[in-house]
Amino acid sequence: MSPWPITWEDVVAARARIAPYLQPTPLRHYAALDAEVGARVLVKHDNHLPTNAFKARNALALLTALPEDARARGVVAATRGNHGQGLAWAGGLLGVPVTICVPVGNNPEKNAAIVGFGAELIEAGADYDSAVDVARRLVDERGLTMAHSTNDRAVIAGAATITAEILEQAPHLDAIVVAVGGGSQAVGAVIATRARRPGCLVFGVQAAQASAIHDSWHAGKPVTRDRADTFADGLATRQTYELTFEALRAGLTDFVLASEDELAAAVRMLIRTTHNLAEGAGAAGLAGLLKLRERLAGKTVAIILSGSNIDEATLRRVVGA
Repeated sequence: MSPWPITWEDVVAARARIAPYLQPTPLRHYAALDAEVGARVLVKHDNHLPTNAFKARNALALLTALPEDARARGVVAATRGNHGQGLAWAGGLLGVPVTICVPVGNNPEKNAAIVGFGAELIEAGADYDSAVDVARRLVDERGLTMAHSTNDRAVIAGAATITAEILEQAPHLDAIVVAVGGGSQAVGAVIATRARRPGCLVFGVQAAQASAIHDSWHAGKPVTRDRADTFADGLATRQTYELTFEALRAGLTDFVLASEDELAAAVRMLIRTTHNLAEGAGAAGLAGLLKLRERLAGKTVAIILSGSNIDEATLRRVVGA
């Protein structure tokens, strides 16, 4: 059985569906960042999308692929923030009712943004995976369509449009270092590079305190963890996902972990060298690159600044304010 959940043709189709609503995001180069890393670093600024995160792509790709009757009934999803914001924004744009489930104690600023974009917000469960269970119940009770943040082919195709753009914007690229929460970005990167730039290596990075997919990749089989406790809430998953795990196993060159201190240092480095705000998950690509700096020294490497929705209290802790 093929490990690939989607084809390059699926990525092309997703790009066509989202093109009326989203322009390609910038791929920028910062000499100050190069000097600190020891490589030529290209930063993909998906933090410049309407919800300040790459999930706007995924949400549009998913909702535009739904049949009209499913759009009319609406969708439900679980999130720690960015997927919910993306769906709420895209739902408002397309007239699709959106219900979002978040864990109790979720980032209040992300909750407010979800509500501000027009979605119904339900707070339930201790973590992301618990919120997924609540969303599944609403599928049965209300007849809604599950809009999973990772385990959906349209979502993965939407995430793959990031790397599709990078490969057009960067004539030469040795590697991409991609954050892994559920794996849509990384699998998208693998699919796109296989089709358009086979020599480009793809590396994954996950938070050390939410390491289930990393641990599973190295073990060669799915592993579930009891906790996912990281300030990089976009990476806070406890298990692998059916549509991404085998593709990650087949496509990643290597998979590393970043500690909380290393993720925080990457946030500070992006602020210092690019003057762009990054949340923990948004800085994870850089944190991973720093772990791989000896291996990638002197290479041209892309990272994805995938989101900047960090709340004030967390930012103060990260920057020591």
